[in-house]
Amino acid sequence: MEQTEVMKPETLNDLINILHKLFEADEINVEEVQDIMESYESKPEEWMKYAKFDQFRYTRNLVDEGNGKFNLMLLCWGEGHGSSIHDHTDSHCFMKLLQGQLKETLFEWPDHKSHGAMVQKSQRILQENQCAYINDSIGLHRVENVSHTECAVSLHLYSPPFQQCQTFDQRTGHKNTVKMTFWSKFGARTPFEATVSQENN
Repeated sequence: MEQTEVMKPETLNDLINILHKLFEADEINVEEVQDIMESYESKPEEWMKYAKFDQFRYTRNLVDEGNGKFNLMLLCWGEGHGSSIHDHTDSHCFMKLLQGQLKETLFEWPDHKSHGAMVQKSQRILQENQCAYINDSIGLHRVENVSHTECAVSLHLYSPPFQQCQTFDQRTGHKNTVKMTFWSKFGARTPFEATVSQENN
């Protein structure tokens, strides 16, 4: 696919505007999106208004709705917070580190004939300004802030947006469907009732 000529995003707003242009096309150039997200150098003063932390779990904070083509969100991870093992509902998922470090553990899809423990494929530590990519053909993953002293913040792009995903029990491969919710939208807290079902997604 032809590569669009794009400028390096100097600000978060630049990045959002470039992403809007890239996602006008019918097909997504994964490497191009990943390169653009990685080339944005994190500036906390630009994204701090979206960074909402919760004492007990990580939070999902909507930054931009991408004209219906994608959701861009800030995930805020307190010390020791992590996700369950989950899929991405046939969407593209880009994850860029804005602050701190996150551990990503990749798993094979469970084999429901064996009903055994899930098979781990790989593990890596993502550093500030790195951008990772996953989709369901690559596998399932769990993301964790393993630090007990530092928070972490990551910028996620999901295309197309999705409202629910599947989570998996590492010991058995058993899956559950979980509704996705936002802790805040565009910097404003969402009603508490809307966030109750966010646990583990």
